Amino acid sequence: MASRRKARILAFQALYAWEASASSLEDLYKFPWVEEAKLGQMEEELLVFTRLIIAGVIEKSELVDAAIRRHLSHWPFERLKKVDLAILRMGAYCLMFQGDIPARITIDEAIEISKEYGADDSYKFINGVLDGINKERDPSAVLTATELPATPLPKDPQS
Repeated sequence: MASRRKARILAFQALYAWEASASSLEDLYKFPWVEEAKLGQMEEELLVFTRLIIAGVIEKSELVDAAIRRHLSHWPFERLKKVDLAILRMGAYCLMFQGDIPARITIDEAIEISKEYGADDSYKFINGVLDGINKERDPSAVLTATELPATPLPKDPQS
């Protein structure tokens, strides 16, 4: 599994935790659901990319959620399953604000994560919503990988 896929799975899990338990950003950065030995083996670049997604989604949550809402056909936002919502938030944020990552990769990764963690048909729903967001996005509003969100990204979450 590619490192970026691992990072996206960690980010999705963190966003699920954020929605389900209102965990703080500081707590999310510690990845308490991951075994300490596994966490210690992860490359710092993977953890930084993961934290970038988490912080970005949380910082831009109003814009991300608004984009998701615009593409929910006959389905209330409040009825979204927490797993689907976490995947959609991650995918929408990446489409809207990470211009250096091709849209097709972002959508494909979200689909694969939804096949693994979501309900049987979640991937179809997620594909449709993210495809709609991709079609409406403004390329001039997209950030590059070097433009971090204002939320600080600590190298060592223990500090």
